[in-house]
Amino acid sequence: MSMMQAAVFQGDGKVEVARVALPEPEVGQVRVRLHGCGVCASNMPVWAGKPWFEYPFDPGAPGHEGWGEIDAVGDGVEDWRVGDRVALLSGKAYAEYDVADAGALARLPEGLDGSPLPGEPLACAMNIFRRSDIRAGQTVAVVGVGFIGALLIQLATHAGAQVIALSRRPFALDVARRCGATATFGTEDWYAAIGAVNELTGGAGCPRVIEAAGEQATLTIASGVSGEGGRLVIAGYHQDGPREVDMQQWNWRGLDVINAHERDPEVAARGLREAMVAVAEGRLDPAPLLTHRYPLDRLGDAFTAMQQRPDGFLKATVSL
Repeated sequence: MSMMQAAVFQGDGKVEVARVALPEPEVGQVRVRLHGCGVCASNMPVWAGKPWFEYPFDPGAPGHEGWGEIDAVGDGVEDWRVGDRVALLSGKAYAEYDVADAGALARLPEGLDGSPLPGEPLACAMNIFRRSDIRAGQTVAVVGVGFIGALLIQLATHAGAQVIALSRRPFALDVARRCGATATFGTEDWYAAIGAVNELTGGAGCPRVIEAAGEQATLTIASGVSGEGGRLVIAGYHQDGPREVDMQQWNWRGLDVINAHERDPEVAARGLREAMVAVAEGRLDPAPLLTHRYPLDRLGDAFTAMQQRPDGFLKATVSL
């Protein structure tokens, strides 16, 4: 039996690397020899050992930001060949190999051999951007500048919008400016940040606001800087319990509130393909945003860095 290395999450911050059986592609699937996988903040509760999970996790899970090269093709697959370089939507990509449905792949752009390219978060950014309905000349606020927030600043800037970025981290605000933001504000004082944006916009607020951090603070700020008749897009992943919103404020301003998390696999795959086109055209440039890289046996260190967010950290990847 062929074997591979895969990370196994044990809970309480413990991740082991085990030798496990190589997965075999089923009908309509391919197997990818992974070159790397992004480390997603949505996996933090899994790493931390939250009580609603059962441990140990399956080998490779919950890695879902993989890219690599097809090394085996299942029956019924016609559009892919061994050797094709792809980003994939899968669920066990903290490993040397993973399998994915043939429709859940996108070809990597030419000229990026050896470059890390976690496709799934780029697909998320494309889907969020589409649902945000951003147009040239609009003022867009992005509240929370992590990897997704920075990608959205790039997309909005290329669309001709003026972007205001808000984050509690000075380093993240530097990133936002490099991605095209024309104004940046710190968020240590929520209400000072809201006041600064409203002063900049002459009291009108922003017609498009994207909340991209998944915290009560960023949701409150995003609500406060939204303009009348505007669109408030929830892109942050809120995992740690209920949230409070000022419904009177939402009512009075007549906001459209969009939950931009997609669960339809076909929509996710479309976003992945669109993201690869955007990278090829230069509308997305993830390279400067991928700040830390670890081998698989140091995956736990990647999560520690993501939890602590030292100066200079934005997004980690694992090399395989």
